[in-house]
Amino acid sequence: MTALGRVVRAGVRRRRTQSVVIGLAALVATTCSVLGGSLLVASQQPFDQAFGGQHGAHLTARFDGARATAAQLADTAHAPGVTAAAGPFRTVTVDPEPGPGAPGVDGVTGAGGATGADGEGMEPMTVAGRADAAGGVDNIELLHGSWPKKPGEVVLDASYGSPVREVGGTLRLPGLPGAPTLTVVGFGRSVSRTADAWVTPDGLAALTAPGSTPGYEMLYRFTQAATAEALAADRAAVAAAAPAGALTGAQSWLTAKQGSDRNTAMFLPFMVAFGLLGMAMSVLVAGNVVAGAVGTATRRIGVLKALGCTPAQVVRAYVAQALIPATVGTLLGVVAGNLLTLPVLATTGRIYGTSTSGIAPWVDVAVAGGTLAAVALVAWAAAVRAGRLRTVDVLAVGRTAGGTRRDRAAARAAELAARLPLPRPLSLGLAQPFARPARAAGMLAAVLFGTAAAVFAVGMGGTMTWVQAAKDHDTADVVVHPQRPVGPPGATPPARPAAADPAAVTAALDAQPGTAGYFGDGTEDVTVPGVAGSTRVTAFDGDATGAGYRMVSGRWFRAPGEAVAPATFLTEASVALGDQVTFTSHGRAVTVRIVGEVFDPHMQTNELFTDAAGYPPGAAPHPDSWSVALKPGTDRAAYATALGAALAPVRMTAEAGGSHGSSGSIAALNSLTATLTALLVVVAGLGVFNTVVLEIRERKRDTGVAKALGMTPAQTVGGALAPVVLVGALGGASGLPVGLLLHRLTVPAMGRSAGLRFPASALDVFGTPVLALLGLGGVLIAVLGALLPAVRAARARTVEALRAE
Repeated sequence: MTALGRVVRAGVRRRRTQSVVIGLAALVATTCSVLGGSLLVASQQPFDQAFGGQHGAHLTARFDGARATAAQLADTAHAPGVTAAAGPFRTVTVDPEPGPGAPGVDGVTGAGGATGADGEGMEPMTVAGRADAAGGVDNIELLHGSWPKKPGEVVLDASYGSPVREVGGTLRLPGLPGAPTLTVVGFGRSVSRTADAWVTPDGLAALTAPGSTPGYEMLYRFTQAATAEALAADRAAVAAAAPAGALTGAQSWLTAKQGSDRNTAMFLPFMVAFGLLGMAMSVLVAGNVVAGAVGTATRRIGVLKALGCTPAQVVRAYVAQALIPATVGTLLGVVAGNLLTLPVLATTGRIYGTSTSGIAPWVDVAVAGGTLAAVALVAWAAAVRAGRLRTVDVLAVGRTAGGTRRDRAAARAAELAARLPLPRPLSLGLAQPFARPARAAGMLAAVLFGTAAAVFAVGMGGTMTWVQAAKDHDTADVVVHPQRPVGPPGATPPARPAAADPAAVTAALDAQPGTAGYFGDGTEDVTVPGVAGSTRVTAFDGDATGAGYRMVSGRWFRAPGEAVAPATFLTEASVALGDQVTFTSHGRAVTVRIVGEVFDPHMQTNELFTDAAGYPPGAAPHPDSWSVALKPGTDRAAYATALGAALAPVRMTAEAGGSHGSSGSIAALNSLTATLTALLVVVAGLGVFNTVVLEIRERKRDTGVAKALGMTPAQTVGGALAPVVLVGALGGASGLPVGLLLHRLTVPAMGRSAGLRFPASALDVFGTPVLALLGLGGVLIAVLGALLPAVRAARARTVEALRAE
C-alpha cells in the first residue's frame, strides 16, 4: 500500500461516525434513485416490447355499421397522418356463458351448466371477424391452439375473463336465436386490446341478433401518436374521412399503456422526491464531513506536506476519505433498489409475455456514477482548502488563523447574547454558530432536510389514509347480501350465492325497528364504444347519497339518467362532465349524462355509477346488496342479528358494517415512506452529531477552563445544546414549508402518473397542531443528534480537557 493509501485508510478508521453518515446518506439517495429509475424503465418495457413486436394499433376506431360501408371505411386508411391500417373488421358484442360440461371450465356445476371461478356471469364479449391473426396492424400473438378456420370456432384473448381455460372448451350464447355454441380453438393476445375474441368473417353472421347491424372496427398507425394531443388530431382526421356520424368511439394506445403502467407509475414521483432529498443529504453530509476534517486536522495536513505530499495529493486523500464510505453506501443502495423493484414488477412481464426482470443495468450504472460524482465534487470543493494551506503556518500554530471579519461577527454576536436574560453558559452557546457560520449553515441544512422529509412523510401518510378511506367508502351501519350456499359435508360449497329477492328484502327492512334509511345496488358489465374491455356499472336503487364515494369534481347524481365516473373511465372514453355516454346492457342501449367525477376506488376498473331508474323498464340489474343506516342509539349487532333472522327464509344475511383493511399498494407505500424517512432523519441527526463533535473537540480546552472555574455538568450540556436548539428551530421553521411544498407537488404528480385526480381534501391533511409539532421536529432532530456528544463533554475529566491543545 502506498503512503497516500495508508493516510486514507487511517482517516476512514479515525472518523468512523463520519464515514457511517456519508455511507447512509449515499445508501438512501441511491436506493430511491435506482428504484425510481428502474420502475420508470422496467414498467414500460413489457408493454413497449409487446407493442413493437405486434405492430400495435395507435388508434382502434369503432364505426356504426348502418352509417358507413366497408369501402368507405377502407378509404379512411388514406387520411392525413396514417402510415398503416387494417380492416374494416365486423364487430358484435355478445353475452356468453360456459358451455355445459365443457373441458377447461372452472367451477362446473353439473348438467345445468358452469360458472366462472368467481361464481359470477361472464362479462360481455366484443367479437371481431378476422381472416387471420396477422393483419399488418395489431398482429394477434397466438399463444395456444390455432386460428379459426370455419364458423363456430373462436380464439379468446388471454386477458378476457373467461372460465374456459383450455382449447376445446365451449361458449354458449343463449341470447341469440338457437343459442349457438362457439368452440374455443385457441388463445391469443392483442397488446392493443382491440377485441375480446376473434372468429372468421363469415362466422360473425350467426352472432348477430335479429334486427341489428354489426359494427365495424378499423386499426390505424400514425406518423405522430406519442401524445394525447397528437392522437386527438389523428382521431379528428379519421372522423373527417369517414361518413358523418359514423365514428362511435376510438380507443387510444396510450390508454392501454397507462393501464399497464398504472400500479408502478404511482410510485415514480414519490421515489423522485425521496431521491432528491437523499441526494441533497448525501452531498451536504459529504461536504460537511470533509470540511470538518480539514478544519480539525490542519496540523496533520502540515505534517503531510512537510513529509513531501503535494497539494494535489492532500486533496485526493480527503476526497478518497469521503468516496470510500460513499461507494459502500452506493453499492448497498443499488442492491436495495433492485430488490425493491422486483416485487413491484413481478407480474408485469407475465402479462405481456416478455422476459424483463425489472432490473436495468444502465440505470444502476447511471445512478451509482451520478451519486459518486456528486459526492466527489462536493468533497473536492471542501478539500481544496487543505491543499492551499501553507505548511509553515499550520505547523507553527496548529490551526488556521481565523478571518478578521468572522471574528468581529462572532464577538458582536457574543456581546448581544450576553444581554439576554439567560445563564451565561447558554448565552455563550448561542453565540457559537456565528464563530463558525459555514459549519452552522451545514447543520442548519441537515436539520432542514430532515424536517422536510418528516413533513413529507406525514403528508403522504395522511393522503394515503384519505385514499384508503375512499377505497373503504362503504360506511353503512349494516350490510345485507345473499347467503353463500353450503354444499354437502366434505364437499366444496358452490361459489354462486342465492339470487336476491328485492321485494322481500325491502319489506323486511321497512318492518325492522331502528331502520333510518337504505339503498340497494346491483352491478353488471357492459360495453361502451371506445372503451377497451368491459365497464362495470353500479345501479343504485334508492337514495345513494350516503354511499360514501369521494367526489373530485361535479356532484353525485340526483336524478334518473345521470351518472358519475372516475377519471380512468372519463379519460378512456374521452368524455367530460356534461357529456352523454351510451352503453349496451344485454343488447339494449342506455344513455346517461356524466354529472360528476368520483375518486376511483379501484384504480384498474372502468366504472359508472348511476340510478337504476334511468334504465328502460325491467332492464336495470337487480340489487344484490343493501346498505342500511340506523337511527341514533340503535345497537348494530342486535339489529343485524334480528334482520338476519327475518331474511333467513329468502336466503339473505345481514352483517354489521366495518372497515375492510388497508390495500397492499397503500401498505407498501406507507412502509416505504416510513423506512426512507427514518433513514433520512437518522442521517440528519448524524450530521448534527458530526458537527457538534467537531465543535466540542475544537473547544475542549475552553470547556476545561470553564469547568475549572466552576461550570457544572448540567451547564456544560446546556452550553453545548444551546446553539443546536437555535439552529434546530431555524431548520425546523425552514423545513416545514419545504416539506409542505414537496407534498403539494408530489401527490398530484402521483395521481397523474396513475391516471387519477386528487381533490383538495386529499392534500389538506395537516391540522394546526400537527404543523406546530412538525415545526418543532427540527429542534428534536438537532437535540437528539447533539445530546450524546454534549453528555460526553460534560463527563470528561477537567484535567484531560486542560491538557488539550
